[in-house]
Order: sequence, then C-alpha cells, then structure tokens
Amino acid sequence: MYMEYATLINGVRIPVIGFGTYKAVAGEDKDVIFRALQVGYRHIDTAAFYNNEEIVRDSIARSGIPREEIFITSKLWKDSMGYRQAKESFRKSLERLGTDYLDLFLIHWPKSSLEKEDWESEMQETWRALEELYEDGKVRAIGVSNFLPHHLMTLMETAKIAPMVDQMEFHPGYMQKTAVDYCQQHDILVEGWSPIGRMRMADDPTVAEMADRYDCTVAQLCLRFCLQCHVVPLPKSSSEERMRENLDVFDFEISQKDMSVLMTLPQLAWSGEHPDRERVYF
Repeated sequence: MYMEYATLINGVRIPVIGFGTYKAVAGEDKDVIFRALQVGYRHIDTAAFYNNEEIVRDSIARSGIPREEIFITSKLWKDSMGYRQAKESFRKSLERLGTDYLDLFLIHWPKSSLEKEDWESEMQETWRALEELYEDGKVRAIGVSNFLPHHLMTLMETAKIAPMVDQMEFHPGYMQKTAVDYCQQHDILVEGWSPIGRMRMADDPTVAEMADRYDCTVAQLCLRFCLQCHVVPLPKSSSEERMRENLDVFDFEISQKDMSVLMTLPQLAWSGEHPDRERVYF
C-alpha cells in the first residue's frame, strides 16, 4: 500500500495517515489493530487513557513487521501531569508497548483539571520531563494534544524545545483555523483526530454530493481534505474494507473551489470537546 511521509522540524519522518485506536478495540474483537497493520498502516496512535497499549504491542508482534518500520505514538493522561508523573507514565507506556523507545510522545490535554489554578506551572514541568526524555534518546519526537495557541504560548515561556506536533480535532465543519494556522506558522505539525467527524459528515448534503462527484467515499473526501490542509489525519475503523479505503486517497485532488466550500461549511460534527470548557454533549 502506497504511503507518503511528512517531516517534522527535527527531521523525523512520519506517515501522513495514521490509525487512531481510541475505542477501536471494542467488545471481543481484539484484532482491529492487527488488521490495520496487515492492510498497510505504519503509524499507530495510542495513549495511556485508551487502555490498549498491550494490544498494540501484541498486534505488532503478531504482524512480524520490524519495530523500526512502525511509527508509534502514545500520550500521558491528565492524571500524569507533572515532572515525576510524566516520567513514570512514559516508563509504563514503554513497558505496556514492549518497546525501548517511542516515535512520538504527547501531553494529552493542557490541564489536569479545569479547576487547576496553577495549571501553567504544572504543564511546564510536564514538558520539562518530555524534553529530558527526548534529549536522552528515549523518544524521537515530542509534542502536545488539544493545545490551543494560548496553551502553546504558556508552554514556550519556559521550554527549551518547541513541540513538534499538536494533535487536535480537525475535519470539514470544525477546522480550528486559528490553532492550525498558529501551529503551521511555528513549524508544529498538526495531526487531526476524528478527521471523518464520526461519520456525521455523511449526513451533510454538500459533503455527500461532493464525494459523489469525486467518485469517492465521504471518508476519503474528508481525509483528502486533511492532507491538502497539511494535516495528518488519524482515522479509525474496524472494517478491513474501510481501512483500505481510508489509505486510498493519494490518486485524486480536491479543486481549490471545492476546498473553499469545505473550509467554509457551518460548524458540524464537532465532538463537543474543548480544553478550557466542560464537554458539550450533542
């Protein structure tokens, strides 16, 4: 399966489509990640909070694919914010993943809680731990997740190393343009979680009609949209057919006019997640 790569500011290459694993392993089906590897994914996104790092480990072992050919990301959860806690979270993730290094390690959310008064110093101390892990060669790249520009500005007040990645919700109808523009202006690669909008995008007639015109699925249209916005999408699926479809987005291009239509859609398919607010349910 053909795959393109992006290059982080430190020279590390990353496959431009990853496989998101949040809630991917449902019920008794423990083979989802293994199937994704068989289909051709070489970029696996997990996190301590997902409770599936051991399944990622076992799937990679079963696949027979050399470790160095797979880009593995994990993240520390809110309860592991702080210097010492971040180091311990990283150690446990390595243990669960059965590897002696990570390709990318992220701070999952900027605040351990919305009520935390000294979140700025806690986040800065967390980042200091990631910087040391990077300098010690235990992780090839470090970054953040769900950070908006004001969070990044706070982090950079004390940081020695700038984040190389910021992972955030991104799809037509919820582009977070201010955050994406800020990251790209500062050489921070943006990764997009929920790039298909939990398939609610298919309910929008504009998106559905456009997918028909490009002879592709709505998911493929959304993923291609991400790539043309220079955002690395992290789709997930339990269906092998859809896994393959989600990788098959390199042979067409959305026109500038249609990109404008997708970029200016009214807000839709938002998850309700925001780093500075309680979750909004829909």
